[in-house]
Amino acid sequence: MKDSFVENVNEEYLTDCMRCGFCLSACPTYLATNNDETHSPRGRIALMKAMRDGDVVWDGSVEDSFDMCLGCRACEPACPAGVQYGALIEETRIAIQQVKPKKFVEKTARKAAFDGIFADQKKMAGTVKLIQFYQKSGLQKATRKIGFLDLFPPFMKEMEGVLPAVEKKKKREKKRGNPSKTATTKVAFFTGCLMDTLFQETNRKTIEMLEWLGAEVTIPKEQQCCGALHGHSGELDKGVRNAKANIDAFDSDDYDYIVNNAGGCGAFLSEYEKHLQADSEYAEKAARFSRKMTDISSLFVKLGLNARLKELESEEAGIVTYQDSCHLRNVNKVFLEPRSLLEDAPGFEYKELIDAESCCGSAGIYNLLQPEMARRILDSKMKGVKELQPAKVVTSNPGCLMQMQVGIQREGLEKEMQAVHIVDFLHEAIHKKQKQG
Repeated sequence: MKDSFVENVNEEYLTDCMRCGFCLSACPTYLATNNDETHSPRGRIALMKAMRDGDVVWDGSVEDSFDMCLGCRACEPACPAGVQYGALIEETRIAIQQVKPKKFVEKTARKAAFDGIFADQKKMAGTVKLIQFYQKSGLQKATRKIGFLDLFPPFMKEMEGVLPAVEKKKKREKKRGNPSKTATTKVAFFTGCLMDTLFQETNRKTIEMLEWLGAEVTIPKEQQCCGALHGHSGELDKGVRNAKANIDAFDSDDYDYIVNNAGGCGAFLSEYEKHLQADSEYAEKAARFSRKMTDISSLFVKLGLNARLKELESEEAGIVTYQDSCHLRNVNKVFLEPRSLLEDAPGFEYKELIDAESCCGSAGIYNLLQPEMARRILDSKMKGVKELQPAKVVTSNPGCLMQMQVGIQREGLEKEMQAVHIVDFLHEAIHKKQKQG
């Protein structure tokens, strides 16, 4: 294991850490474990260095420390030394995956996920068709009625309960952009794998709103999963494979922006430049891709949505609040834009959620791999939600959306509040007013 850490983990990044402790109060796992240093960024960096130097022998406790990390990167904005923790935890997971013995089931599952479902949009669509069959055939009702889901871990049962209804394929295929001949802003839309399957209605509304704001929307073919799950799971080489496919698909001067509506995807997409800077064939194209990448909230603001929202009037509908997508905030530095849109949305009073900047516990597939810690973090998050009592909890990422839906469901608050994607929230606010008009 030591040799793998030497090969993969950047020593200069490790020595940037001054052990000042500014990261501690920003780390959800450190706080959730009653200030256990091994579950803090500072403690994990110390373990990385000790593994690299051969001062610590690899065992289960070391592995637990790294596995418990959410990868939320909240420690980065808090760090006065600019430690690149995101790169370090990615490199650490690469070092582990390269030498850690794997059982057949794990090998098979990783191959199916990273070389199959999340490497080919067609395979992702096929997987989602199975979910659609499960929902539409009556199988879902039957399994719930007989209590079959009780055989699974509680969190998997909860996640099954908040899965969005999957639309039929024919309906999905029709929902594509209708370019405006008078558009002055040209946009390429990164649809995402989960967003364009489980949350395709949100994608449809994204396109509709962009066109309403005067943009011409193009959806490049051959785009794939962004590669974030690969990168966060020690499979960065496969994430880079996806990155190259996406760069090729979007490499055109025909549009001004590449827009996405999933915070977790957006962070990895914006770092294509970093991951491919040493690649002579892709470095320049990756830099161009990353420069054009923008989040949907940021683009809505640039296209003047705030002013359009202020023109609308509506009856008071309650409090709206916002739960940050960790990567959108900590990597892309986008947090003011979505709040400004919610503040200007008609009919709602915006109020800040307590610790909105802290992770909700979703973190990609973390809530499936580390359900106990994810639950503790979500329970803490829901204390703030219950204190605020909003009608809407708005998010900017599909994983965060489902996680907050689980929290609301677990607390029995479904009749009092909803968790919604920011695009769905804004689209509904505008659509309601247009109906009234």
